[in-house]
Amino acid sequence: MLRAGGRRLLAPGLRRLGFGAAGEAGPAAAAAGVRAYHERVVDHYNNPRNVGSFDKDDPNVGTGLVGAPACGDVMKMQIRVDEDSGKIVDACFKTFGCGSAIASSSVATEWVKGKPMDEVLTIKNTEIAKHLSLPPVKLHCSMLAEDAIKAAVKDYEAKKAKMGQKGEDSPSEKAAEA
Repeated sequence: MLRAGGRRLLAPGLRRLGFGAAGEAGPAAAAAGVRAYHERVVDHYNNPRNVGSFDKDDPNVGTGLVGAPACGDVMKMQIRVDEDSGKIVDACFKTFGCGSAIASSSVATEWVKGKPMDEVLTIKNTEIAKHLSLPPVKLHCSMLAEDAIKAAVKDYEAKKAKMGQKGEDSPSEKAAEA
């Protein structure tokens, strides 16, 4: 029911862009010369992958919260890392913003899963923008996704460093060593 309501809210905006009822670009878009969103953006907006959140206090979870004051988009991305392999085993996001920001978040979570942390830091906003065929006015959305990935990795590494310092003094580790 909630999903149907969301589509009703989306439909008037898409009609304004020249989309028909089925989400296909119609003659109005061609006649007006209006650029419609690429089908990947529409797909990730209508069916976002990995929406949700993890417990931010979990030592294996890194949280990145970034925003763009100019447009009001806010993106929270979380990664769950396997301590043994150092690979990201799961990722999720919550984004308040436009369809391009939601799609960029969704794509980013798909791309980071199963990859080592040093590899995900090489994901660039230009790759996300190219994959989604974002227009120049929406490039800030892909930049937010890149920044969110970096912030989540940084948060995870900061947690691990902090736990390493605390771990030296922790009574449970001293008892385990004895």
